[in-house]
Amino acid sequence: MSGDVRPAAVVHPGVVTQFAVLDALLGGQYSSCITVRDARALGDTGIGCCERFGGEVVILDGDFIACTADEPPRLMGDDEKLPFVDLCSFGDAASHTIRDLDGPALAARIDGLLASPNLFHAIRIDGVLARVRTRVTRREEPPFRPLADVTAEQIETVSHDVRGAVVGFWMPRLYQGVTVAGLHLHFLREDRAFGGHVLEISVREAVLRVSAYARFELRVPTDEEFLRHELTHDEDRRIGAIEGGAAASARDEM
Repeated sequence: MSGDVRPAAVVHPGVVTQFAVLDALLGGQYSSCITVRDARALGDTGIGCCERFGGEVVILDGDFIACTADEPPRLMGDDEKLPFVDLCSFGDAASHTIRDLDGPALAARIDGLLASPNLFHAIRIDGVLARVRTRVTRREEPPFRPLADVTAEQIETVSHDVRGAVVGFWMPRLYQGVTVAGLHLHFLREDRAFGGHVLEISVREAVLRVSAYARFELRVPTDEEFLRHELTHDEDRRIGAIEGGAAASARDEM
């Protein structure tokens, strides 16, 4: 990494919108959903998960793309449902060329571009990744298990020297439990052959853009399941373990 000073992200006048609460997912509440049609009105860039936690969603240039265990990534229809989603309209953002960064170095580069650790930031990376490890989960059937049990059986893919897009958010630590504090990224290969939640990443050469937001809008479900179960935030380590991935074997894809 060079020692030059880089300008921080410009604060965009838009809003980051989230449907549902992470702690509800941790407890196995996957049935409360927003439709793709309604989510489409809230932004063109983001991440989410499929109904019944049956895969990961990448929202890129207005396309809602489902990455599942049983088929290649596909465009989602307006009537499909999302139990959790973060999205925004990606604002104008300076482009930064990045090369030969492992995961910690990439996180440090992004940290250096934040407008403030107390604001919300959309992240987009386009280019070639030296290595990326992603996960998807299989669709759950009632009664729904806690998220830790679901991700313990996640399907992982490791790919090397692959071109594609990484999209996601950096969220303030204050909101851990409501959302995922820090970096939460999803990947989609350029040819849309595979994608999913990013567990590990190393960048070969890419363009990084970071857009900051001072507004965060939380939309919570109003169905009976959500309303009758009081949510409490107990253990940050549950989130770290789930977001970091299980120690399952991964399949290699060149």
